[in-house]
Parts: sequence; C-alpha cells; structure tokens
Amino acid sequence: MGRRAGVSATTVSFVLNPDSKQTISAATRARVLQAVNDLDYRPNRTAQGLRRKRSGTIGVVVDEPAMEAFSGETVNGAHDLAWSESTVLLVTHTGRRPHGMQSAIEELADRQVDGLVITCSGTRGIELPDRMPNLPWVLANCFDPAGRGPCFLPDEEFGGREAARLVAEQGHRRIAYLSGHAGAWSTPLRIDGFLAELEELGVPTSTGDVVVREGFYYVDSGYALARELLAGPDRPSAIVCGNDRIALGVYLAAAEAGLRIPDDLSVVGYDDHEPVIQQLTPQLTTVRLPLYDMGRLAAEALVHATVGALPERTLLPCPAVPRASVARPGAAYGSSPA
Repeated sequence: MGRRAGVSATTVSFVLNPDSKQTISAATRARVLQAVNDLDYRPNRTAQGLRRKRSGTIGVVVDEPAMEAFSGETVNGAHDLAWSESTVLLVTHTGRRPHGMQSAIEELADRQVDGLVITCSGTRGIELPDRMPNLPWVLANCFDPAGRGPCFLPDEEFGGREAARLVAEQGHRRIAYLSGHAGAWSTPLRIDGFLAELEELGVPTSTGDVVVREGFYYVDSGYALARELLAGPDRPSAIVCGNDRIALGVYLAAAEAGLRIPDDLSVVGYDDHEPVIQQLTPQLTTVRLPLYDMGRLAAEALVHATVGALPERTLLPCPAVPRASVARPGAAYGSSPA
C-alpha cells in the first residue's frame, strides 16, 4: 500500500486511522486513498478493535423477533445510526422465554460488544439480571422498575393530548375514547393526556358527551365497543382509539352501521402501525410512536460514549399524523369551532 502511494507504512496508518495530532497533506492523503481504492483494500476490523479496545459492535436484545413491526422499527433506528458510524449490530431475541434476557445479555457480552441496547415490542417494565455486565447499556421502549439504567420512552401523555386536539379542534364535542386494557403501561397515560387536553380546549369531560370505554388492543375489541356506541341514540361524532387495531375495528363497525368516515364519523388511531394503516380507506389519522427514534438515540449514546450523561428517563414526543379520517362534524352534531 505504502509503495503504491509512495509513502511510508506509518503515513498509510495515519491516513486510515485519523489522529488529530497528526498532520497529513491533502495531496498525500489523496494518494493513499487512491491506492486503497486501486488495491481494493479492506481494513482488518478485528485488529483495529484490539488496538482501540473496541469491537465496533453493539449488541441488541429484543423480546420478539426483529422482523416484528414494533421492535423492528426500534432495531432499524439503532442500525441506521450505528451503520453511519461504521458500527454494526449483533441482534438476538429472547422469545420472552424464562431467563431469556439474562442468557442473551451474557452471550452478547461474551462476544465483546461495546454496549447493549435492550428493547421490547410493547412499552413495559422488564426484569433485568441482578448483575449486569461491565459495559454501557441503554433501554429503548422499556424500563427497569427499579430505576437502573437510562431509558428512552414514548411520551404517552403527550400522545393522548395530540389525539384529543385532532378531534376537538375540528369542532367535535361528542367524543368516545376506546382504550386498551388498563394494565398496560401506556393506557392510563394516554387517557390522562386525552382528557386533560379536552378540558384545556374547552371541551367538558364530565357532561356525558365524552366517554371512555375500556377494551383490549385488538380489532375485535374495537369492533364490539364501536358497534355498541354507534347503535345508541347519542352516538359520538368522533372516536379516538387506543391503537390502530382498535381503529380498524371501528371502521368495520361504522361500515356495518352504514356510516361513512369521515363524513358521518371521525376516527383517530394510535401507533401509526403501517400493516394496519395500509388496510384502511380513507387513510387513518393517527398518533405516531417514536419507535425509530428510540433505537437511534440509544445507539447514538453508545457509539458516542454519552450513556453516563443520560437521565434515568427520556420521554420522546408522540406526534399527530393527520390524514383523511377526521373532518368537522356533520349538521346533525353542530359544527361550532373549538
């Protein structure tokens, strides 16, 4: 390589392993890089890692296969950041097996990864091993109930507020919220944000025009709850859903009742879950979970060695995604502005 470029091996090393203390002229650097290209040289990452005491690898532990839509987005975020920094991911999933988390963490640590991203397909508290390996780690879309380690989480209260604004600012006053099961970490936060935002926008939540119905995060639950609401004498003009699957159930119930979305009924989802969104016409207005960003920021903290500066919890906003399923209420409901 040095012979090809007409420089010493030390100069080649300085070009390929930049050091701010070394000054290499632009012409010399260009000759070395041209030689690298001509010879199709590929650096030995293992040897570089031994010198730098870094493997250039981040371990990722996820509770579901990384192809699953929710965990996959978080892994994608970590991958894209890592790749841009010449770092690769080593991904394993626990399958939610007993002791699977501990085994996965130990296996990755044994392979000398520089750090760990631990993530889940649904936001929840997780049980970490009592003794974590001596390397940096970050949680994404999950948290340790004991408060160990920094984590990135969706700001679910913010998301609930966004969902409320989407319908209230269009003039809706008879609004139903169909939630998932109350035991999920996100459920009460989304409801609290939804109700608080309505009150701040001047929509009273104690008159009976705003109702909350508890269900499950599945299509059949949304269908059953919406079918009951839409058959009543005071059906809502807008239904806000705990997730996009529930919204799909609402679409089915509305079609069965002969109602058009959004002309007769406005619908808002939550998650921005592409496999569901693609099935719905008109396109579903929803709230997006920051899955990609949680993975990206977790990987960034590991690559840039800033894990120690992170707070215990970092909440990322869940933004509204307006599409075509929300409109002003029809004449039967009135159309006063928010």
